[in-house]
Amino acid sequence: MPRALLVIDVQMEYFSGKLPVSHPAGSLERILEAMDAATAHKVPVGVIQHQAPTPDAPVFAPGSPTWELHPEVARRPRNALISKQLPGSFTATQLGDWLGRVGADTVVICGYMTQMCCDTTSRQAFHRRLKVEFLSDATGTLDFANEGGKVSAEELHRAILVTQAARFAKVLTTREWVASLAA
Repeated sequence: MPRALLVIDVQMEYFSGKLPVSHPAGSLERILEAMDAATAHKVPVGVIQHQAPTPDAPVFAPGSPTWELHPEVARRPRNALISKQLPGSFTATQLGDWLGRVGADTVVICGYMTQMCCDTTSRQAFHRRLKVEFLSDATGTLDFANEGGKVSAEELHRAILVTQAARFAKVLTTREWVASLAA
């Protein structure tokens, strides 16, 4: 099963910006662990970076400090850096072409936010008939409240993991995924 690890939107907006990820604890460390394991096992790594369409946007403004990749992600090896402007990492990007070039039939999802860009990218991959592995402890989110209601980060994260496992992806921990690379 040729895999590619997708590291989605691990940017400073989620650490020092307006959208601080709070659940699960340790998600950044698990993302870095997945990146290191992928590199050690020669699994291609695609880093996805979200960018707002204008430099004056309130979040992910191109060139702003919070648009930057987290320094630990930025310093690790990667095979592709793909910019996107919408939640789905396949929409108007070169992701599909890159996956074809590296021969991946399986994408491994880690990054932020669980319910937005990670979930959307997983569903897009499924619709493209790719297999999907969704890392439960290497994705993350924060509490949400809007006109639709209010939900805790933990509840939101769990609901997406259950939904992913029901139809779209194999949900597993980073430890389980790393062990599967050695098998």
